[in-house]
Amino acid sequence: MGVQGARPEIWAYGFRNPWRYSIDTATGDLWAADVGQNEYEEVNLVKAGLNYDWNFKEGDHCYGSRGGCDEAGLEPPVAEYGRDSGCSITGGYVYRGKQLPSLYGAYVYGDFCSGRLWALRFDGEKVTESISLADTTLNISSFGVDDEEELYVLSLDGRILQFIAGTDN
Repeated sequence: MGVQGARPEIWAYGFRNPWRYSIDTATGDLWAADVGQNEYEEVNLVKAGLNYDWNFKEGDHCYGSRGGCDEAGLEPPVAEYGRDSGCSITGGYVYRGKQLPSLYGAYVYGDFCSGRLWALRFDGEKVTESISLADTTLNISSFGVDDEEELYVLSLDGRILQFIAGTDN
């Protein structure tokens, strides 16, 4: 992997507390949500051999009392959000189902504390679209997909809810 003295079983490093990861079935990309320490939650597109910056950075910001941080060799997150939007990210999936064509190819994720659900589109270099999907009362603990790649959200209270198209009234 190009890191002198690295153990061969370590594929990528620099995560604080990854909470759920998934592999995009169309591209093979590995997505991971990383729970922050004090201020920021982050979404990462994980690639072999890269350092995802904990504990030099939290999200896209220098961590702790460091006046500045050397970002050389650190892989920034694809996206982040602060404590005003939640306190514990829950990683999801890139949607590849058929019931919600407007979400096809978007990475869907949520927050355990706030119950918010989002989706983002990433072109390999930057987020091209950020979508607020719902503001719920759920304690989002995980996501899942079925054999048709339709998406489900799991709540700590035991509920399993399927993503379906809404209606305008």
